[in-house]
Amino acid sequence: MGFLQQLKDRATDVQARQGQASRDLDEQLTHTEAACQRVWQYLSELAVQLNVLQPAARPLALDARAPWPAMRLADFRFDARRKILRSREVFEHLAMGWRVVPVDPACPPQSEVSVNFPPDLARVEARLAAGQVRFNRVEERNPDTNKLLAVRFEHDMAARGSVVFTPDHDQGRVHLRLQGVVGFQVQTLVLAAHEVSTDRLDDLARAIVGDLDVFL
Repeated sequence: MGFLQQLKDRATDVQARQGQASRDLDEQLTHTEAACQRVWQYLSELAVQLNVLQPAARPLALDARAPWPAMRLADFRFDARRKILRSREVFEHLAMGWRVVPVDPACPPQSEVSVNFPPDLARVEARLAAGQVRFNRVEERNPDTNKLLAVRFEHDMAARGSVVFTPDHDQGRVHLRLQGVVGFQVQTLVLAAHEVSTDRLDDLARAIVGDLDVFL
């Protein structure tokens, strides 16, 4: 076999591998887009129904000594964005967000919580961030020594929750981020495209309305 023929054979092998890799990527993209379509259909309808029901929120507290009053979920909104990937229009992300507001409309719009130990401070700050709660931080210090005595958080009596699906078309999977679904927590999960089923989305809906304690 001449050297030129060897080069031709090598080039043929490379083209075959490239062609297979391209077909694999296209297959992953197709499966991932199908999963996104299921999410789009499910969440867009779920937002409509939950806006009617306005379900009760799980018990909430930034600190164990200061539980929040009875809250409800309201103002559900669904959004989906698209992008171009290898000359094809695909989903960039799909998201549903909502507000957590007091059941009693006469509830004061603001409250506060005070902490004076580092673990408590870190926990309250993490919960404020997870619930997207607007707040003002005030440091209370000894007027003589300037020693920090406590940190007071003056916060809105309202929070937000959301679920965001971000597809990875090349890997055939979907990244899921839950914020404020189970209390003041942020949770993440990666699902293969075929795992994004109606049953799995039903579990997510149950978790949002409090009928399922653990979604992950």
